[in-house]
Amino acid sequence: MIWYLIQQVTSLLWDSLCFSRLSPDSKTLELLLLWQQLLIVRRHQKRGRSITHSEKFILLTLIEQIRQFANLQQGQLEQVMLIFKPETLLRWHRELIRKKWTFSNAPKASGRPSTDPQLVLLLLRMARENRWGDDHIEGELKKLGYRISHETIRKILRGHGVLPLPARSTSSNWRSFLTHYKDTFLACDFFTVETIRLQTLYVLFFIELGTRRVYVAGITAHPSQPWVTQQARQLQWDFQEQECSFTHLIRDNDSKYGASFDAVFASDGIEVVRTPFRAPRANAYAERWVGSVREECLEQVIVINQSHLAYILREYERHFNHTRPHQGIKQQIPCPPAKMLTQGRVDRRTILGGIIHDYYRAA
Repeated sequence: MIWYLIQQVTSLLWDSLCFSRLSPDSKTLELLLLWQQLLIVRRHQKRGRSITHSEKFILLTLIEQIRQFANLQQGQLEQVMLIFKPETLLRWHRELIRKKWTFSNAPKASGRPSTDPQLVLLLLRMARENRWGDDHIEGELKKLGYRISHETIRKILRGHGVLPLPARSTSSNWRSFLTHYKDTFLACDFFTVETIRLQTLYVLFFIELGTRRVYVAGITAHPSQPWVTQQARQLQWDFQEQECSFTHLIRDNDSKYGASFDAVFASDGIEVVRTPFRAPRANAYAERWVGSVREECLEQVIVINQSHLAYILREYERHFNHTRPHQGIKQQIPCPPAKMLTQGRVDRRTILGGIIHDYYRAA
């Protein structure tokens, strides 16, 4: 009994010391969060119901505000969030995003049945491994017991970005083309992020294919051709100051770009290359970066608003370009320091409140 009292008194003193070091705003937010948790427990004891969407929303808002003011790391959230785990909060936010993009009244598919996916894969394999026309592929498939017309074959090949003969060649495909010229290639793309209020934000970014260096050009809730053109113009000014020389820019066929966007790069002698329709692998470097930023960063936080997202991406861009090794360039860093230390104490640098850790040698 004595040891239990000593333990409780020590825990109370330590909590009081930590609480006294917080700013007035942080103290107010923590008290509001604790009061809201107490109300939830009281309601559930009386009515025996599950937590409502409004209660989830209030908890999500308070916890993100506390993280912003108090700069709490991931492990410290459990000290203020007593009845739910931080992973539960992230799961709530992902559920809200899924409900926003779920359309239960979507029209049912009609028309001819789709081609067997296994047959499509076999058809694409034949087209890429051989210099065969549509009729030749039709004959080979017929020999294997498949019945498919050459019109359907042509449609499938066009839909997957496979060029017709004689433009298609096994010795010079899209991958070998990018590999040969990647040091002078630049690629761009958009991706979306959902805020805590389910507002959709659009992020425009550029990536150097040779070095994997990334430039987050801009963030907006309402992308338009003039806005995209202005971001491209601003990026070109930065390239001129850095004396960067690119020959080609890869982009998809999104209508947000427009002729004015292409004209910005054409004025500096950069040719704009459009990827084939419905062929994301043609812009694989940009797609891979989107996967990295989501997996390593955005899926671990709840974005409050546009300025909050700008801060997150700015920190992640600095980490991605200056401290993170990449498998695609043989574990090199896109913008390595002038001198890499190999001796000395190994220290750890926390990024975005401990979501990302960077290890380095202390000078």
